[in-house]
Amino acid sequence: MSAARAIGLMLGVAADGVIGDPRTRRPVVLFTRAARELDGQVRTRHPAAGVAWAGGLAGAAVLLGVLTERIGRRGPVLEATGTALTTWVVLGAAGLATQGAELARDLEESRLDSARDTLAGLDPRVADGLDAIPLSRAAVETLAENTSDLVVAPLIWGALAGAPGLLGSRAISLLRKLGRGSPARHRWFIDRLDELVHLVPTRIAAALTVVAAPVVGGSAGGAWRAWRRDTIAHPSPNAGRVEAAFAGALEIRVGGRTVYPHGVEELPVLGIGRNPDAGHVTRAVELSRVVGWLAAVTSVLLAAVAGLRRRTR
Repeated sequence: MSAARAIGLMLGVAADGVIGDPRTRRPVVLFTRAARELDGQVRTRHPAAGVAWAGGLAGAAVLLGVLTERIGRRGPVLEATGTALTTWVVLGAAGLATQGAELARDLEESRLDSARDTLAGLDPRVADGLDAIPLSRAAVETLAENTSDLVVAPLIWGALAGAPGLLGSRAISLLRKLGRGSPARHRWFIDRLDELVHLVPTRIAAALTVVAAPVVGGSAGGAWRAWRRDTIAHPSPNAGRVEAAFAGALEIRVGGRTVYPHGVEELPVLGIGRNPDAGHVTRAVELSRVVGWLAAVTSVLLAAVAGLRRRTR
Protein backbone atom coordinates (compact mmCIF):
# COMPACT_ATOMS: atom_id res chain seq x y z
CA MET A 1 0.00 0.00 0.00
CA SER A 2 2.91 2.40 0.54
CA ALA A 3 3.43 2.54 -3.23
CA ALA A 4 -0.04 4.11 -3.41
CA ARG A 5 0.99 6.42 -0.58
CA ALA A 6 4.06 7.52 -2.57
CA ILE A 7 1.88 8.25 -5.61
CA GLY A 8 -0.58 10.15 -3.42
CA LEU A 9 2.19 12.30 -1.93
CA MET A 10 3.48 13.08 -5.41
CA LEU A 11 0.01 14.04 -6.64
CA GLY A 12 -0.64 16.16 -3.55
CA VAL A 13 2.61 18.09 -4.03
CA ALA A 14 1.68 18.68 -7.66
CA ALA A 15 -1.78 19.89 -6.64
CA ASP A 16 -0.25 22.31 -4.13
CA GLY A 17 1.88 23.82 -6.88
CA VAL A 18 -0.95 24.05 -9.42
CA ILE A 19 -4.03 24.87 -7.33
CA GLY A 20 -2.85 27.05 -4.65
CA ASP A 21 -2.63 29.08 -1.57
CA PRO A 22 -3.33 27.36 1.77
CA ARG A 23 -4.91 30.56 3.12
CA THR A 24 -8.00 29.75 1.05
CA ARG A 25 -8.23 26.08 2.01
CA ARG A 26 -11.31 25.61 4.13
CA PRO A 27 -10.09 22.70 6.34
CA VAL A 28 -7.05 24.68 7.53
CA VAL A 29 -9.12 27.84 8.03
CA LEU A 30 -11.85 25.96 9.90
CA PHE A 31 -9.33 24.18 12.14
CA THR A 32 -7.65 27.47 13.03
CA ARG A 33 -11.00 29.14 13.73
CA ALA A 34 -12.13 26.23 15.92
CA ALA A 35 -8.85 26.29 17.86
CA ARG A 36 -9.18 30.02 18.55
CA GLU A 37 -12.82 29.66 19.52
CA LEU A 38 -12.09 26.84 21.95
CA ASP A 39 -9.12 28.70 23.42
CA GLY A 40 -11.35 31.72 23.97
CA GLN A 41 -13.88 29.59 25.85
CA VAL A 42 -11.30 28.37 28.35
CA ARG A 43 -11.64 30.48 31.47
CA THR A 44 -8.70 29.03 33.37
CA ARG A 45 -5.02 29.28 32.51
CA HIS A 46 -4.19 26.11 34.43
CA PRO A 47 -1.66 23.88 32.57
CA ALA A 48 -4.31 21.16 32.32
CA ALA A 49 -6.35 23.48 30.10
CA GLY A 50 -3.46 23.71 27.67
CA VAL A 51 -3.09 19.93 27.64
CA ALA A 52 -6.80 19.46 26.94
CA TRP A 53 -6.86 22.17 24.26
CA ALA A 54 -3.80 21.02 22.35
CA GLY A 55 -4.21 17.30 22.94
CA GLY A 56 -7.87 17.31 21.99
CA LEU A 57 -7.41 19.25 18.76
CA ALA A 58 -4.28 17.40 17.67
CA GLY A 59 -5.92 14.09 18.55
CA ALA A 60 -8.97 14.97 16.48
CA ALA A 61 -6.75 15.71 13.48
CA VAL A 62 -4.92 12.39 13.86
CA LEU A 63 -8.23 10.55 14.25
CA LEU A 64 -9.47 12.07 10.99
CA GLY A 65 -6.29 10.82 9.37
CA VAL A 66 -6.84 7.33 10.77
CA LEU A 67 -10.34 7.27 9.28
CA THR A 68 -8.90 8.38 5.94
CA GLU A 69 -6.33 5.57 6.08
CA ARG A 70 -8.99 2.98 6.86
CA ILE A 71 -11.01 4.03 3.85
CA GLY A 72 -7.84 3.79 1.77
CA ARG A 73 -7.34 0.15 2.77
CA ARG A 74 -10.17 -0.78 0.42
CA GLY A 75 -7.86 -0.34 -2.54
CA PRO A 76 -4.71 1.41 -3.83
CA VAL A 77 -6.70 3.97 -5.83
CA LEU A 78 -8.59 5.06 -2.73
CA GLU A 79 -5.37 5.23 -0.69
CA ALA A 80 -3.59 7.30 -3.34
CA THR A 81 -6.60 9.62 -3.66
CA GLY A 82 -6.95 10.07 0.10
CA THR A 83 -3.23 10.73 0.52
CA ALA A 84 -3.22 13.19 -2.39
CA LEU A 85 -6.18 15.18 -1.02
CA THR A 86 -4.74 15.23 2.49
CA THR A 87 -1.33 16.32 1.22
CA TRP A 88 -2.88 19.13 -0.80
CA VAL A 89 -4.94 20.30 2.19
CA VAL A 90 -2.04 20.50 4.65
CA LEU A 91 0.94 21.39 2.47
CA GLY A 92 1.95 25.04 2.59
CA ALA A 93 4.70 25.28 -0.03
CA ALA A 94 2.83 27.32 -2.66
CA GLY A 95 1.29 29.71 -0.14
CA LEU A 96 4.63 30.21 1.61
CA ALA A 97 6.33 31.05 -1.70
CA THR A 98 3.54 33.51 -2.57
CA GLN A 99 3.70 35.30 0.77
CA GLY A 100 7.49 35.27 0.75
CA ALA A 101 7.53 36.87 -2.69
CA GLU A 102 5.06 39.50 -1.45
CA LEU A 103 7.34 40.26 1.48
CA ALA A 104 10.39 40.60 -0.76
CA ARG A 105 8.51 42.85 -3.19
CA ASP A 106 7.18 45.08 -0.42
CA LEU A 107 10.62 45.41 1.12
CA GLU A 108 12.20 46.15 -2.27
CA GLU A 109 9.65 48.93 -2.85
CA SER A 110 9.80 50.21 0.76
CA ARG A 111 6.15 49.39 1.47
CA LEU A 112 6.90 48.59 5.09
CA ASP A 113 3.30 48.66 6.36
CA SER A 114 2.32 46.09 3.77
CA ALA A 115 5.39 43.99 4.63
CA ARG A 116 4.41 44.03 8.32
CA ASP A 117 0.91 42.84 7.43
CA THR A 118 2.24 40.00 5.29
CA LEU A 119 4.70 38.98 8.01
CA ALA A 120 1.85 38.89 10.55
CA GLY A 121 0.15 36.24 8.41
CA LEU A 122 3.20 34.00 8.65
CA ASP A 123 4.61 34.59 12.10
CA PRO A 124 3.17 35.55 15.51
CA ARG A 125 5.95 37.99 16.39
CA VAL A 126 5.08 41.66 16.93
CA ALA A 127 6.03 43.46 13.71
CA ASP A 128 4.88 46.97 14.66
CA GLY A 129 7.71 49.46 14.38
CA LEU A 130 10.13 47.16 12.55
CA ASP A 131 12.04 48.87 9.76
CA ALA A 132 13.57 47.34 6.62
CA ILE A 133 16.49 45.44 8.18
CA PRO A 134 14.57 43.84 11.08
CA LEU A 135 11.72 43.00 8.70
CA SER A 136 14.17 41.34 6.30
CA ARG A 137 15.68 39.38 9.17
CA ALA A 138 12.24 38.32 10.37
CA ALA A 139 11.26 37.34 6.82
CA VAL A 140 14.26 35.04 6.38
CA GLU A 141 13.71 33.46 9.81
CA THR A 142 10.02 32.95 9.10
CA LEU A 143 10.62 31.46 5.66
CA ALA A 144 13.14 29.02 7.14
CA GLU A 145 10.93 27.95 10.02
CA ASN A 146 7.81 27.62 7.89
CA THR A 147 9.67 25.64 5.24
CA SER A 148 10.36 23.08 7.93
CA ASP A 149 6.93 23.23 9.60
CA LEU A 150 4.60 23.56 6.60
CA VAL A 151 6.51 21.63 3.95
CA VAL A 152 9.22 19.26 5.17
CA ALA A 153 7.56 17.98 8.36
CA PRO A 154 4.17 17.10 6.81
CA LEU A 155 5.84 15.34 3.89
CA ILE A 156 8.17 13.30 6.09
CA TRP A 157 5.37 12.33 8.47
CA GLY A 158 3.13 11.63 5.50
CA ALA A 159 5.70 9.20 4.11
CA LEU A 160 6.08 7.46 7.46
CA ALA A 161 2.50 7.51 8.77
CA GLY A 162 0.22 8.49 5.90
CA ALA A 163 -2.79 10.75 6.47
CA PRO A 164 -2.52 10.71 10.30
CA GLY A 165 1.06 11.96 10.02
CA LEU A 166 0.13 14.66 7.52
CA LEU A 167 -2.81 15.99 9.53
CA GLY A 168 -1.21 15.60 12.95
CA SER A 169 1.99 17.39 11.97
CA ARG A 170 0.17 20.36 10.43
CA ALA A 171 -2.28 20.58 13.34
CA ILE A 172 0.53 20.72 15.88
CA SER A 173 2.34 23.44 13.91
CA LEU A 174 -0.83 25.54 13.79
CA LEU A 175 -1.51 25.05 17.49
CA ARG A 176 2.01 26.04 18.46
CA LYS A 177 1.73 29.33 16.57
CA LEU A 178 -1.69 30.05 18.03
CA GLY A 179 -0.41 29.19 21.49
CA ARG A 180 2.36 31.78 21.36
CA GLY A 181 -0.21 34.42 22.28
CA SER A 182 -1.07 32.61 25.52
CA PRO A 183 0.68 32.66 28.91
CA ALA A 184 3.62 30.28 29.32
CA ARG A 185 1.74 27.89 31.59
CA HIS A 186 -0.83 27.46 28.81
CA ARG A 187 1.82 26.90 26.10
CA TRP A 188 4.17 24.40 27.66
CA PHE A 189 2.41 21.22 26.49
CA ILE A 190 2.02 22.19 22.84
CA ASP A 191 5.61 23.49 22.79
CA ARG A 192 6.94 20.16 24.08
CA LEU A 193 4.70 18.19 21.71
CA ASP A 194 5.85 20.33 18.78
CA GLU A 195 9.50 19.80 19.71
CA LEU A 196 9.01 16.03 19.78
CA VAL A 197 7.06 15.79 16.52
CA HIS A 198 9.48 18.04 14.62
CA LEU A 199 12.71 16.72 16.11
CA VAL A 200 13.63 14.66 13.03
CA PRO A 201 11.99 16.78 10.28
CA THR A 202 13.87 19.93 11.30
CA ARG A 203 17.18 18.14 10.98
CA ILE A 204 16.16 16.79 7.60
CA ALA A 205 15.16 20.32 6.59
CA ALA A 206 18.54 21.69 7.70
CA ALA A 207 20.35 18.94 5.78
CA LEU A 208 18.30 19.63 2.66
CA THR A 209 19.14 23.33 3.03
CA VAL A 210 22.84 22.44 2.87
CA VAL A 211 22.21 20.46 -0.32
CA ALA A 212 20.00 23.17 -1.85
CA ALA A 213 22.24 26.15 -1.06
CA PRO A 214 24.41 26.02 -4.24
CA VAL A 215 21.27 25.90 -6.43
CA VAL A 216 20.39 29.47 -5.35
CA GLY A 217 23.99 30.69 -5.43
CA GLY A 218 24.43 30.11 -1.70
CA SER A 219 27.11 28.45 0.37
CA ALA A 220 26.67 24.79 1.29
CA GLY A 221 29.69 25.01 3.60
CA GLY A 222 28.30 28.13 5.26
CA ALA A 223 24.94 26.43 5.80
CA TRP A 224 26.61 23.38 7.34
CA ARG A 225 28.89 25.40 9.64
CA ALA A 226 26.12 27.71 10.85
CA TRP A 227 23.82 24.75 11.49
CA ARG A 228 26.43 22.88 13.53
CA ARG A 229 27.98 25.90 15.27
CA ASP A 230 25.26 28.42 16.08
CA THR A 231 22.31 26.33 17.21
CA ILE A 232 23.89 25.15 20.46
CA ALA A 233 22.79 28.34 22.25
CA HIS A 234 19.30 28.46 20.73
CA PRO A 235 16.46 27.75 23.21
CA SER A 236 14.58 25.66 20.64
CA PRO A 237 16.03 22.24 19.78
CA ASN A 238 14.40 22.55 16.36
CA ALA A 239 13.69 26.01 14.89
CA GLY A 240 17.19 27.42 15.29
CA ARG A 241 18.70 24.67 13.16
CA VAL A 242 16.83 25.51 9.98
CA GLU A 243 17.16 29.26 10.52
CA ALA A 244 20.91 28.89 11.04
CA ALA A 245 21.22 26.77 7.89
CA PHE A 246 19.34 29.40 5.87
CA ALA A 247 21.51 32.17 7.31
CA GLY A 248 24.70 30.28 6.55
CA ALA A 249 23.53 29.44 3.03
CA LEU A 250 22.75 33.11 2.31
CA GLU A 251 25.84 34.35 4.23
CA ILE A 252 23.84 36.66 6.50
CA ARG A 253 23.02 37.06 10.20
CA VAL A 254 19.63 36.45 11.77
CA GLY A 255 18.38 36.07 15.34
CA GLY A 256 18.69 38.50 18.21
CA ARG A 257 15.96 40.35 20.09
CA THR A 258 12.46 39.25 19.04
CA VAL A 259 9.17 40.54 20.44
CA TYR A 260 6.21 38.17 20.76
CA PRO A 261 2.75 38.85 22.21
CA HIS A 262 3.78 37.05 25.40
CA GLY A 263 7.03 39.02 25.80
CA VAL A 264 10.56 39.63 24.52
CA GLU A 265 12.94 36.78 23.69
CA GLU A 266 16.69 37.36 23.37
CA LEU A 267 17.67 34.78 20.77
CA PRO A 268 21.25 33.95 19.73
CA VAL A 269 22.68 35.39 16.55
CA LEU A 270 22.76 32.77 13.79
CA GLY A 271 25.14 32.95 10.85
CA ILE A 272 28.10 35.16 10.00
CA GLY A 273 27.86 37.99 7.52
CA ARG A 274 25.91 41.13 6.74
CA ASN A 275 22.40 42.07 7.80
CA PRO A 276 19.79 40.77 5.35
CA ASP A 277 17.94 42.96 2.86
CA ALA A 278 15.13 42.48 0.34
CA GLY A 279 17.45 40.63 -2.05
CA HIS A 280 18.21 38.05 0.60
CA VAL A 281 14.49 37.56 1.21
CA THR A 282 14.03 36.83 -2.51
CA ARG A 283 16.83 34.28 -2.37
CA ALA A 284 15.33 32.78 0.80
CA VAL A 285 12.08 32.23 -1.10
CA GLU A 286 13.98 30.39 -3.83
CA LEU A 287 15.89 28.39 -1.25
CA SER A 288 12.58 27.45 0.39
CA ARG A 289 11.24 26.25 -2.97
CA VAL A 290 14.28 24.05 -3.65
CA VAL A 291 14.20 22.58 -0.14
CA GLY A 292 10.50 21.83 -0.68
CA TRP A 293 11.21 20.02 -3.95
CA LEU A 294 13.96 17.97 -2.30
CA ALA A 295 11.63 17.16 0.60
CA ALA A 296 8.96 15.98 -1.85
CA VAL A 297 11.43 13.64 -3.56
CA THR A 298 12.67 12.40 -0.17
CA SER A 299 9.14 11.68 1.06
CA VAL A 300 8.17 9.80 -2.10
CA LEU A 301 11.33 7.68 -1.87
CA LEU A 302 10.72 6.96 1.83
CA ALA A 303 7.16 5.84 1.15
CA ALA A 304 8.24 3.70 -1.81
CA VAL A 305 11.05 2.03 0.18
CA ALA A 306 8.65 1.35 3.04
CA GLY A 307 6.30 -0.30 0.55
CA LEU A 308 9.04 -2.50 -0.84
CA ARG A 309 10.12 -3.57 2.65
CA ARG A 310 6.56 -4.59 3.50
CA ARG A 311 6.30 -6.68 0.34
CA THR A 312 9.51 -8.58 1.10
CA ARG A 313 8.38 -9.58 4.59
